[in-house]
Amino acid sequence: MLERYFGLSAHGTSVRTELFAGFTTFLTMAYIVAVNPAILGQAGLPVAAVAAATCLAAGFGSILMGLIANYPLALAPGMGLNAYFTFTVVKGMGVPWETALGCVFLSGVAFLILTLVGVRQMIVAAIPRALFAAVAAGIGLFIAFIGLRDAGIIVPDPATAVTLGDLTRPTAALSILGLLVIGALQVWRVKGAMLIGILVTAGAAWALGLAHTAPGGFGLTDISATALKLDVSAALNLKGGLGMTLLEIVFVFLFVDLFDNIGTLVAVTKRAGLIDETGAIPRLNRVLIADSVATMAGALAGTSTVTSYVESASGVAVGGRTGLTSVTVGVLFLITLVFAPLVQAIPPAATAPALILVGALMLGALAEVDWADPGVAIPAFLTVVIIPLTYSIANGLAFGITSFAALKLVRGQARRGDTLLFVLAILFVARFVYLAKG
Repeated sequence: MLERYFGLSAHGTSVRTELFAGFTTFLTMAYIVAVNPAILGQAGLPVAAVAAATCLAAGFGSILMGLIANYPLALAPGMGLNAYFTFTVVKGMGVPWETALGCVFLSGVAFLILTLVGVRQMIVAAIPRALFAAVAAGIGLFIAFIGLRDAGIIVPDPATAVTLGDLTRPTAALSILGLLVIGALQVWRVKGAMLIGILVTAGAAWALGLAHTAPGGFGLTDISATALKLDVSAALNLKGGLGMTLLEIVFVFLFVDLFDNIGTLVAVTKRAGLIDETGAIPRLNRVLIADSVATMAGALAGTSTVTSYVESASGVAVGGRTGLTSVTVGVLFLITLVFAPLVQAIPPAATAPALILVGALMLGALAEVDWADPGVAIPAFLTVVIIPLTYSIANGLAFGITSFAALKLVRGQARRGDTLLFVLAILFVARFVYLAKG
């Protein structure tokens, strides 16, 4: 049944490989179960309810993606968007969290409409193919930087922004152990090297008393404090009807989700070899519909915008090629409702090595960039550098697309078919102006 539904043989994979990939992806993104409640809790949402909502939203979104789009893309409440929800919308604008959830729901509806009328697909098609590889590499650096930071190998420094951490500290030492284990297993071509490395490192942390389970758990009953608490009518009436406050909030939720999702989609599908010979992404419409519906479902459950996770690349790196990987991730998130303390007990030192090495693998995409052509090389370089340095896939895309359009214009190569490219560049410039004023 699984073979027929997901087309495993046609994608050169198997049930065992897909399950390994799902476990690997889940472990590299399970941190969201603890981090999302910590951030949204500062907006006044009950922490236990948000934890349950996070598990349900991630579970539902990942399973939906796997079943209708057949891609190894896992979904969960997005980092960055949850911070915008808490610190800008609720704390900065003084919007009640119930109303803010209503705005998230409305952004999901808008997202779905844009998908159904073909606008989102047109935007993806308008991104220059040369930037696809740059986005993949930029996200690779982004993932690696997050892993190095989580490992304590790189730490903040007031003089140089970042510097080398104390490698004798337990977290850094365990992460280096994980790097060695995963690296050795990959050299030996061992299937599931990243998953095995994560479990070995986590086991070492538990054995040495460096990781502990959290008391208590999260269940379906806890979600009642946030489920269906969104206030759409209040969102629609912010500043007396469809005023600027509502438009600003929905615009940011929509805009950031759109381009973060596109960046992740491009990177993961490229790494998985799922982009066809023309550079198009098959079943793109289904991917985008799944993302939109997941956002609406997340708002109903009581969490901020749900989006595709760059950590999906870790599952792809161990062989995940179909939606069975995503379904596995989704099921594990649903199980986490009961076993949340155990998931939270997996220390950053155990997942950081996987993030670092996934990032390294994704840098191979840079070989596809024509570095001899300044019109391509400059936008590609800006894309690669801006993503990790600003902690934003959207910012990297913005610099890449805007510079690509500008250089194309000054070289006199603009064509009628590039209209949407220039529209995107103008929108990105407007976004930078908006953020500067905000």
